[in-house]
Amino acid sequence: MQQIHDRQLRAVSRPAGGGVATSYSGDMPTVSLSTAKPTTARADALIIGIRHDEDKAEFAASLDLIGFTGEKGQVVTFLSDGAAKAGLIVAVALPEEPTAEDLRRAAARGVRAAKTSAAIAVALHPASVDEIEAIAEGIALGSYRFDAYKSKKKGKGKKPTELKTATILSPFARQTTAAKAVDRAATVAAAVNVARDWVNTPPGDLRPAAFADKITSHAGTDVKVTVWDEKRLAKERCGGILGVGQGSSSPPRLVTLSYEPAGAVAHLALVGKGITFDSGGLSIKSGPGMSTMKIDMGGAAAVVAATVAIARLGLPVRVTAYACIAENMPSGSAMRPGDVLTMRNGTTVEELNTDAEGRLVLADGLVLATEAKPDRIVDVATLTGACVVALGERTSGILGNDDAFTDTVFAASKAAGESMWPLPIAEEMKAVVNSSSVADLRQHNPKPYGGTLFAAAFLREFVQDVPWAHLDIAGPSFNDGSAYDYTPVGGTGSGVRTLVKLATELAGKG
Repeated sequence: MQQIHDRQLRAVSRPAGGGVATSYSGDMPTVSLSTAKPTTARADALIIGIRHDEDKAEFAASLDLIGFTGEKGQVVTFLSDGAAKAGLIVAVALPEEPTAEDLRRAAARGVRAAKTSAAIAVALHPASVDEIEAIAEGIALGSYRFDAYKSKKKGKGKKPTELKTATILSPFARQTTAAKAVDRAATVAAAVNVARDWVNTPPGDLRPAAFADKITSHAGTDVKVTVWDEKRLAKERCGGILGVGQGSSSPPRLVTLSYEPAGAVAHLALVGKGITFDSGGLSIKSGPGMSTMKIDMGGAAAVVAATVAIARLGLPVRVTAYACIAENMPSGSAMRPGDVLTMRNGTTVEELNTDAEGRLVLADGLVLATEAKPDRIVDVATLTGACVVALGERTSGILGNDDAFTDTVFAASKAAGESMWPLPIAEEMKAVVNSSSVADLRQHNPKPYGGTLFAAAFLREFVQDVPWAHLDIAGPSFNDGSAYDYTPVGGTGSGVRTLVKLATELAGKG
């Protein structure tokens, strides 16, 4: 099996001379800060943000000649012809008063446009340290690539240039808070990128046991990790995870991560759906519908990556995370429609569609989460196609049992720059969930409407009265179109930034 190494983070202190404050390195580019003027910055490419005519400065003639209008999202490139130390100029349109998300996206667009450059300078006019952090995130996220399975054989074409260094130009460069902001950006971007790596890994190379090993390796000494195999899962009465995984030759796993800092001000539990491949089971998917189903562990990838990032940031929030891992396969031992499964808390569930397996593994994870007595619970899952129908491919759904907490998660998503939208758990769904004639609950909606609401109503049965939010990331977890802004082709790492921002807010450091 080809190995894919986790992205490592290393903060590097720099002397104050030359305007450089700090940097990070690893598989991501090294990012530094400088007070240098854009035209004097030494780099292969200079990315400049254009808010109005004054920002054009030395490049006004070139920009006018190539028809730069400043419309939203516009990016143009041209040679500097000696007007700057950098040979290539990348002009990125910005609104008059850009938000942090505007700058995050602009930085990524600039990085993608400067794709043949190993060293870039970025002048996007950040007006605060928070905006410096957003730019650093955009650089790291926009430069992501997944090429572990690309052939490196001689004669396969020229290897694309890899971005090695990026310098953010800002008058705040020498501030200690700016240096810390770049370090935070490095930690968050590294978390998003490792989640992307896991989602992009071919499913034959990331079966349940292998995924559990990857999680353990990535966590290192930052968090405590416990892995339950199929025997321990049976002993612990995790009938949902076992039922979903029983059709596979690779048995299921449950991975628990625990971060317990001294003086924690809150306890957050995270639960992630980790279906390493979803064939649909006996309710088998079509061939095209199955082709991208390596993505079905994106929720588990998000909660694991976020938990480790929270620990590395040193946030005073206790986090207990559960990655509920199984492979949903058809075989003679697979669960059948009509079977009754018993969840960890003793609730019986009538299995009616084996392709609605995610809610079954999450049920066990949510019960375990409530047993840990957290203040709040968030689960993350690529759960329903109905959510994609409702909100499209770029927006996640937020549902929950507590309006105030749902609002808090929604606010965190907006602050993090991830597109999410609240949906209701319609009360009539409770009666449908409880309508099985042979078990306590039915697992699948008998009607083709409101699938996302039904799934959330089902999950709500397992959280007791703990404030809980459910993130359905089925749409934005994977991009099978063209890359845009900081979103690459393939796994996106959806949910990671929102979870880290939520923990930051709970810690009172937002």
